[in-house]
Amino acid sequence: MYTKFSPEMKDTHLILVPSMLPIHFKFIVPVFEMSGYKLEVLQTDNDNIRQEGLAHVHNDMCYPALLTIGQFMDALKSGKYDLHHVVLAMTQTAGGCRASNYLSLMRKALEQENWEFIPCLSANLSGLEKDSGIDFTLPLLLRIVYGALYGDALMWLKNQVKPYEIHAGQTDQVVDEIAQEIVGMFSTGQYRKSKKIYKDMIERMKAIPRTKEKKIRVGIVGEIYMKYSPLGNQHLEDYLIQEGFEPVLSGVMDFALYTIENGLIDYRYYHMHAKTKPVYQMAKDVIMRMQKTFRDAIKKDGTFTEPDDFAEVIRNGKPFIDPGVKMGEGWLLTSEVVSLVKSGVDNVIMCQPFGCLPNHIVAKGMTKKIKEEFPQVNIAPIDYDPSASKVNQENRIRLMMANARLNAQNKEA
Repeated sequence: MYTKFSPEMKDTHLILVPSMLPIHFKFIVPVFEMSGYKLEVLQTDNDNIRQEGLAHVHNDMCYPALLTIGQFMDALKSGKYDLHHVVLAMTQTAGGCRASNYLSLMRKALEQENWEFIPCLSANLSGLEKDSGIDFTLPLLLRIVYGALYGDALMWLKNQVKPYEIHAGQTDQVVDEIAQEIVGMFSTGQYRKSKKIYKDMIERMKAIPRTKEKKIRVGIVGEIYMKYSPLGNQHLEDYLIQEGFEPVLSGVMDFALYTIENGLIDYRYYHMHAKTKPVYQMAKDVIMRMQKTFRDAIKKDGTFTEPDDFAEVIRNGKPFIDPGVKMGEGWLLTSEVVSLVKSGVDNVIMCQPFGCLPNHIVAKGMTKKIKEEFPQVNIAPIDYDPSASKVNQENRIRLMMANARLNAQNKEA
């Protein structure tokens, strides 16, 4: 019998979370702390994480499961934590893939170490672990949404500034300063003044001295963990910047909208969620309006390229893939690639765990169809798993880079 996180543990236990979105978690951790929860995002990145993952998870299992569970095991064995006062937490999409089994795998790993007393919890919107013990009040949910939106905005601007910064490290420093100031606003209610916050964010990011050099833009798509986790994708964004490219990465709120849109698709296709359909529609409309505030601020300023409107992302994918394809990253992955190409990003890296059937179908499986429509597109699917060396992955990416540079030279000729 496994231990569940109960409301009484809120005051006594530290909730450990695996690393994934470095900028976003600058907001999410304080937001939970304001509701009385003590959170710590694990920052570890070492080979022992993979070894612990392999020791506790079968190597045929999804690579993100191996990494997140390995990171938890590495932390619990570090001696840093009181094992009787920690909780292991992770988000789950609970779709038709192995991600739905992460919690069971984590509990099995704890059982191997005789740590069944350590509670686990899942943050999801699909009914898994209904009695997780976290009270998602409206104020907490509102802060989470705003925190994710501000994280998306900072990540979007950072990737347009950092590749060109004259003083190394200045972009990251400004991002940290902006994040700290916004966090302070969460306790006063000022965080909802998004127009003012976005305007200030843009002003401070564009004030960073940058070169006038024009760099090739490379889109990053893929399975959500591999796409956003530096531990999972071997610090792909930093690697691209180091090699002289500009990474282009859509916000995590687009993935949230994807899951909401899937609820509406289920209603249209199968007449499911009849009672909750209005809630899905309202959530979609509210989030898209909130995203529009950032896009409008960027357009008004004129310095940076704005992110795609999610309504346009949905439309872009429909000629290529049916919206009923919802396993893994489903129609979203294909739609993002088409949106990138239409916005002038002809080079795309698809990050996926090796053996991830849903993402092989909607990523590798869709490249031929996309290339038939856009022959200039340069797509590199990159598989990540414990047996794939960093050198092998970088060699694949270098080949994509070489083709990108050659294509850019041919355009200029």
